[in-house]
Amino acid sequence: MPENPLQTIMTLDPKLIEHLKATDEFIYSDGALPKKIKLLIAMAFDAADGAANGVRHLAGEALKAGATKEEIAEALRVAYNLGGVGCIYTAAQGLKDIV
Repeated sequence: MPENPLQTIMTLDPKLIEHLKATDEFIYSDGALPKKIKLLIAMAFDAADGAANGVRHLAGEALKAGATKEEIAEALRVAYNLGGVGCIYTAAQGLKDIV
């Protein structure tokens, strides 16, 4: 498994990491939108932003939260529509070991 990309910050500023974890728990918990939908939205943002590792992580978390591969594909269609074809290349890199 690859090293945590925040490992340096975990060593440098563990309080910040605690804050990030608390924020993630707040943002991604079930609410009016289920957790899997929030994760799919975030995955689409990362695809549009060129963050293949983020796509990989968020797609995996979405699958764990009950998302289907079809839902991942549809979320990426929205990302493509708003962000352009580059997000599809990013998504392909991020998803190559997942789907």
